[in-house]
Amino acid sequence: MRLIDYFDRGAAMYPERDCLVDGASRRIYADVEKRSHRLANGLLERGLVAGDRVAILSPNAATAFEAWIGVARAGGVWVGLAALATIDDNVNIINDRGATWLFYHADFCDVIEHYRTRCPSLVNLVCLDESAVAGRDGLSLEGLMAGQPDLAPDLPDDPDAIISHFTTGGTTGEPKGSMWSNLTWEAWTGNVFAHLPITEPPVFLAAAAMSHATGVFVWPYMAFGATTVCVQKADPVSVMEAISTHGVTHTFLPPTIIYMMLSHESAPSYDFSTMRHMIYGGAPMSTDKVREAIEMFGPCMAQVYGQAEVPCTIGIMSPAEHVAALENETTQKRLLSCGRPAIYSRVAIMDDDGNLMPRGEAGEIVVRGDVVHAGYYGRPEATEQSLAFGWHHTGDIGYLDPAGYLFLVDRKKDMIISGGLNVYPIEIERALWGHAAVQDCAVVGVPDEKWGEAVTAVVELKTGESATEKELVNWCREKVAAYKVPKAVHFRDQLPRSGVGKVLRRKVRDEFWAHSDRQL
Repeated sequence: MRLIDYFDRGAAMYPERDCLVDGASRRIYADVEKRSHRLANGLLERGLVAGDRVAILSPNAATAFEAWIGVARAGGVWVGLAALATIDDNVNIINDRGATWLFYHADFCDVIEHYRTRCPSLVNLVCLDESAVAGRDGLSLEGLMAGQPDLAPDLPDDPDAIISHFTTGGTTGEPKGSMWSNLTWEAWTGNVFAHLPITEPPVFLAAAAMSHATGVFVWPYMAFGATTVCVQKADPVSVMEAISTHGVTHTFLPPTIIYMMLSHESAPSYDFSTMRHMIYGGAPMSTDKVREAIEMFGPCMAQVYGQAEVPCTIGIMSPAEHVAALENETTQKRLLSCGRPAIYSRVAIMDDDGNLMPRGEAGEIVVRGDVVHAGYYGRPEATEQSLAFGWHHTGDIGYLDPAGYLFLVDRKKDMIISGGLNVYPIEIERALWGHAAVQDCAVVGVPDEKWGEAVTAVVELKTGESATEKELVNWCREKVAAYKVPKAVHFRDQLPRSGVGKVLRRKVRDEFWAHSDRQL
């Protein structure tokens, strides 16, 4: 299937159903379908050729999703830009991909000249808001569609055609463009519906960034006539209000937002009864937080583990598996896993010599299957390196337990060597996340004459909460081995995060290594 086929299925089966909801604005599938044909024709008339890269810079907005649907219909390659990223970061992505088109939200009108002057590949810049370009010599989404026919040329059904570029997280190095083909999307969609089946048209809340997993989930859900409700900022009140007001059934949220919802004083006043799948990913959740979330939101928690190169379903854990894991102390440990490999994701553990490891032994998590991306744009050497021994290398260390649950140990590059012993930050971070005062944290190795690297925690506390260094050190001492207990705890008002909300552990680490003559 082509990417556009998912939307077209929803439009054919549910033409009168709300497709996109954005504040007071609502558009049904039949209208969005017609507009997508006009937009595709407008793009083609202005010279877009299948395979051209088209960047979209916007918070979650109906017009941004409409632009993406039209781009897919025309055969353009979507390049997602994080609305919260810096201008420099987004300029680098546009230039790296050689994007020739940029659709931008009205929020970026004041800075759009930076992109126009610093991105030489850009030929067409299109504002998503008609009123924002009124009186200016600019092109708008509505202007691009004006006067265009209601039927666009049909694209060839090429499973290997590249249709999307997702940008790697950049948490451990320079972001790269991960190329997804139609076949990548098809395998990902199969994984979603095999493990998180849908029985009725969903109401999907797009709250986390559309340039991340939120945008990925919208497409398969549209095939079942999903109504996508757009929220521009994923703050806890906006999310809870949207769920309660619109009867949201499905959403994707990073754990940070879920934690903020759980701790918010007004949370019990909202109605979460319609929730079927509250999907989390991007970082693990502690067992205590998962239990609390199920008590608050109902038996709807679902976890996905993936990366830009393997969309969201290296591991997956359904709501039923979450509930079953709570039945006894033995199965509760499964909540610390990232689920089991999805049906179209072959997952194994590999050592540095390319040998596959038996269950229970830790090594690098590697993946095979159609769900793996087609490579990094313009970086054949990086692509070849990531596919050593015929498997995609995730850069994550983990192991599979006897029941097939996949446990993450940590990022391969983030391992701390303290006193000659290997320490994986995620174990200490999980312990700290369980403390009532901790909102989020990052654990890093800091240069130390005695230990080589001293385990150090940098903590962001919840609003109105307090904790001391001694208190958190003692908390960790009860939960992890002595050599893993932080030697120091630092407090920050806010931890550095990527444009999609991930804590940038590498940036935290750099703060402590800036004046060191070594990096290991």
